[in-house]
Amino acid sequence: MKKFVKQYPILIAIIILAFVLRLYKISSPILDWHSFRQADTASVTREFIKGDFNPLIPKYHDLSNIQSGVDNPEGYRMVEFPFYNIVVALILKSIPSLPLVTTGRIVSSLFSIGTLISLFFLARNYYGKKVGYFTAFFFAVLPYSVYYSRVIMPEPMMLFASTFSILAFSNYMKIKSTKWYWLSLFSLMIALLLKPFVAFLAPVYLAIILQERQLKKAIFDFRLYVFAILAVIPFFLWRNWISNFPAGIPASDWLFNGEIQIENSKPRFRPFWFRWLFWERITKLILGIAGVILLPVSFFQQLKNKKFLIPSWWLSVLIYFSVVATGNVRHDYYQVLIIPIICITLGSGILILDNYLYKKFNALVSVATITIIVALSLFFSYDQINGYYNINHPEYILAGTAADKLLPKDAKVIAPQYSDTSFLFQINRKGWPLGYDIDTKINMGATNYVTTTMDKEAKELEQKYIIIEKTGDYLILDLTQERGANN
Repeated sequence: MKKFVKQYPILIAIIILAFVLRLYKISSPILDWHSFRQADTASVTREFIKGDFNPLIPKYHDLSNIQSGVDNPEGYRMVEFPFYNIVVALILKSIPSLPLVTTGRIVSSLFSIGTLISLFFLARNYYGKKVGYFTAFFFAVLPYSVYYSRVIMPEPMMLFASTFSILAFSNYMKIKSTKWYWLSLFSLMIALLLKPFVAFLAPVYLAIILQERQLKKAIFDFRLYVFAILAVIPFFLWRNWISNFPAGIPASDWLFNGEIQIENSKPRFRPFWFRWLFWERITKLILGIAGVILLPVSFFQQLKNKKFLIPSWWLSVLIYFSVVATGNVRHDYYQVLIIPIICITLGSGILILDNYLYKKFNALVSVATITIIVALSLFFSYDQINGYYNINHPEYILAGTAADKLLPKDAKVIAPQYSDTSFLFQINRKGWPLGYDIDTKINMGATNYVTTTMDKEAKELEQKYIIIEKTGDYLILDLTQERGANN
């Protein structure tokens, strides 16, 4: 460790900066941007902690049919293999006094530091140490990267596993070390189990093979075929296993080219597909407009120099955007997968621009120009990302705290908030994040009704069932006792 610190002091400084930035609002409740997805992930961890620790059958708090279209009375959550949840749950079981939300975010942040280190060495190996430092710096400070590096989601772990796998594969192809072969394979297995979209990075592996070895030798290297086959076997085994629990498998067909309601059209290659992905997300949200200048500078220079890591990775991005069209348009967290190549491209572009300006003008012009570009990029990007940290419904905390205190631990709750499970998470009970069909839900085991919205349904139920507590912010009802039933 001491040797590493002495050899890479700048990298250590960037790591410290990255970790400090990720501590921003680290203890905030799960009511920020994409809180529904974070709440679903955190609830799997919570169920593990409560005693139902079975990684092969993960469960969560949502008993509704919203995700899969099938009633889910057992609360199955059959999506990614719960590696992330296992790590957080084991920590919390060992130290029960730690808070779940803060611990989950710190674990995510630490995985992101692993991604940062992997990106540094990957960029250094192909483009030099300066590009490695710039790459690590951008991953550390880009506001989009910072936010999605500390969310309670599988993405930070997936990003580390996939990036480290590419680094290890590159090392294997360079030095033919068996250690790097198995490290790359194991990491890729984990990444695919966390997010199968990692498969779209296949062109990157092919580019590394072609850059490090002659095509003829690569074709006859059976170890590469074994690598590809073994990498996907755990994923297919997992998919085959979870097919036994259809109620816990969210519908996913819409991700690929499902219709976007506001546009009344399928997005792939439509004008709004280009606008949302390349302008709203990459240009504005991630790069703050100014930073996009560096992308073509780097991309075309790499093609000219016949270095294919960056072009092949961008090819992967284009394929990913094209296939998973609706998912990428609808949710900005789907672009987490492209952050590594954005950072490598920025790091390379900075050095290319610096060399050009230094030769054309002087060092002062170069430093000033690059500083302005980076500063504007971070400023405009943060202006959009800053709102992601906001707590949008503080009343959920008040209602959730009260309900958690007043209701039995085994209560099943109807918490109607337009399918938003983040409210259900605050209550710390299993149940339904949507109202309607109240009698049906009662027959399925619902014992309480908690709401922060006094709409028509809440007012009607208030007249029928016993009130446990009512304030100006929330209403808690006992669905097992009707008014006047004991009179």
